[in-house]
Amino acid sequence: MEISTDYLSTNKELWNKRTAVHVTSDFYDVPGFLSGKTSLKEIELALLGDVMRQEILHLQCHFGQDTLSLARMGAKITGIDLSDAAIDEANKLNSQLNLQHNAQFICCDLYSAPAHLNAKFDRVFTSYGTIGWLPDLDKWAAVVNHFLKPGGDFIMVDFHPVLWMMDDQFTTITYDYFNTETIIEETAGTYTDPGSNIQNKSYSWNHPMSEIITTLTGQGLQLQVFQEFDYSPYNCFNNTVEKEGRFYIRGMEGKLPMVYALKFFKP
Repeated sequence: MEISTDYLSTNKELWNKRTAVHVTSDFYDVPGFLSGKTSLKEIELALLGDVMRQEILHLQCHFGQDTLSLARMGAKITGIDLSDAAIDEANKLNSQLNLQHNAQFICCDLYSAPAHLNAKFDRVFTSYGTIGWLPDLDKWAAVVNHFLKPGGDFIMVDFHPVLWMMDDQFTTITYDYFNTETIIEETAGTYTDPGSNIQNKSYSWNHPMSEIITTLTGQGLQLQVFQEFDYSPYNCFNNTVEKEGRFYIRGMEGKLPMVYALKFFKP
């Protein structure tokens, strides 16, 4: 599969534009977060458990709310992200919360992270809307394995690849379930504000569950937990209906996998 060499700069530009909108959005509720509200959801909290004094690497951390939520829980955590605008905002939040003794942020492409960070971690964590921006999951799994200590674990929660087959209104199957092509789109708006004036090209890839799991087991990691959920904890899709804080695609409630969760162990 041929991959455009400018996908990194293009996606970085997109996420820099999105960050400017996201930090003031109700979706991310920065004032509530600063006053003590956690950004973590029940799915990942159940897998993470007690993180006190754990050394954690958070991949593709956006502007750091989940990273800093874990720092508040007592973890020693490093967040990395491609977007320099997002990392700037993460550092601002870190200073406002005075968590620098527990949290640090690094701006880099995920694949180049080993060149920017010389450390090993008890746990690697990633969540919600991450690997779809990565063309090569073998390289991704190698980065996860590189940073994990023996006896450590990798925890991942993300939107189910079945969702990425559909058009924005969830009426038509538009893309392959399998990773057969680079998905190049001209995006408008963002999930926190579909009407915002963001215009940018994006490059993304759909990764089926088989690819996700086998790239990790190919690194010698052992699958311990695989869960699928019929809802999203975030209202970030079109045509949704809410039931008790959980969001479903209207007309497909209970019929469609929307989120999956994985936990792997490194022997």
